[in-house]
Amino acid sequence: MLNPIPPQVPLVLVVDDDDDSLTLMAYILEQLSCQGCFVADGLAALVAAQQQHPSLILSDIHLPEVDGYSLLQQLRADGDTRDIPVVAVTALAGSDNRHKILSAGFDDYISKPFLVQSVEQLIGRFVGLVQPAS
Repeated sequence: MLNPIPPQVPLVLVVDDDDDSLTLMAYILEQLSCQGCFVADGLAALVAAQQQHPSLILSDIHLPEVDGYSLLQQLRADGDTRDIPVVAVTALAGSDNRHKILSAGFDDYISKPFLVQSVEQLIGRFVGLVQPAS
C-alpha cells in the first residue's frame, strides 16, 4: 500500500526590520503550523522569494535597503514571484495610507499593532488554512 503524500506545509516569508515583530510573527506561524522564513530587509526578501517561492509574503513598508513598495514592484516584475500574495503589515494607519498601499498592488493590509487573531485569519485566508469554528 502506498503512503499518502502529506499536505505541503505553507511557507510564509516575513519581512520586517523589528525583532519583536519577527518574534510575534514566528509565534503566530507556529500556532498555524506554517513554516516561516524571516528577513530584515527588502533585498534579502527578494532573494528569499526567488529561491523559496513562499505561499505568502508579509512585509513591512519601511525597510532598509529596499522599502516595501519597491519590494512589491520588483516581485510583480519577476515571472517567478509575480503571483505570490503580498500583504503589507505596517504601522502606517489611516484611510489615506490604506488606499495608497492597496493601490500600489498589495493584496491586503493590516496595521500595527494588530490582534493576533486578525493576523491568523488573514494568513489562513491566503494560504488556504481551514479556520476552526469559534
